[in-house]
Amino acid sequence: MKKMNIEPQNLLDENRVMDVRPIPCSIKHGLILKTWRELSLNSFFILLNDHDPVPLRYQFMAEFPGAFTWEYLEKGPEDFRVKITKVREVPATV
Repeated sequence: MKKMNIEPQNLLDENRVMDVRPIPCSIKHGLILKTWRELSLNSFFILLNDHDPVPLRYQFMAEFPGAFTWEYLEKGPEDFRVKITKVREVPATV
């Protein structure tokens, strides 16, 4: 079985798209949040998923209120693209 090299810096392509469709659900949210935390202020990535990432949006709202913007670029039925921008710094995790 091939081990996936899943590191935040490896997840963004040249167009700042983060395709999370092949990533196992058990680690997907953690990788997305880590990638977002490591963005510089006013930077963004475009999340590409095979379903509407509503639970992820709620998680962002709970953990980072006022620190991000969430803009749908494509809303299905097969692909969902969301531009997630860091608009305020957040405290570092320990």
